[in-house]
Amino acid sequence: MHISEGVLSGQVLLAGGVLAFAGTAVGLKKIDYDRIVHVAILASAFFVASLIHVNLGPSSVHLILNGVVGLLLGWAAFPAILVALLLQAVFFQYGGITALGVNTVIMATPAVVCYYLFSPFLNRGKRTVFVASFMAGAGSVLLSCLFLGLALYFTEKNFLEVSILVITANLPVMIIEGVVTGFMVAFLQRVYPEILPEKRRIV
Repeated sequence: MHISEGVLSGQVLLAGGVLAFAGTAVGLKKIDYDRIVHVAILASAFFVASLIHVNLGPSSVHLILNGVVGLLLGWAAFPAILVALLLQAVFFQYGGITALGVNTVIMATPAVVCYYLFSPFLNRGKRTVFVASFMAGAGSVLLSCLFLGLALYFTEKNFLEVSILVITANLPVMIIEGVVTGFMVAFLQRVYPEILPEKRRIV
């Protein structure tokens, strides 16, 4: 779901860069540096998940894992995803440097939204944890597709058909992502509960 170089307009690239900078600044401020290893692990998981992808026009289809990154990191998802996308752009030419800000917003904003919506349910029963994690995984992909579509639409209204195609192509990914996220979080709850958000006020 990376937007390639040379696709977006300058205005969209600038807006994406500003929003990514703001989100990353907030994320760095909110990082619990006692849990920095968790941030690194989840950034690595996000990085690896995107290595297997299928090209689709100016974008691509692949597992994202931004739902689980958001659930476990909150605002720290912004710097984690930014670093992972930067490494993907440099080493594998996925996306690009000029589109880095927009791609970060597309991936990280849904992660933060899912954090606020679903992380309060991670301290409950196993079934509730799985359902909340499934919704976060599927919802994060859906929101990412919508943000990607908006970025393309505001660049050129003729991209509307491409945007719809991207969303449609990612429908199976939403289900798979939800299931994977559900099992991942349920597994972590059982073997490594320390990585889950603690019972605290979501700010």
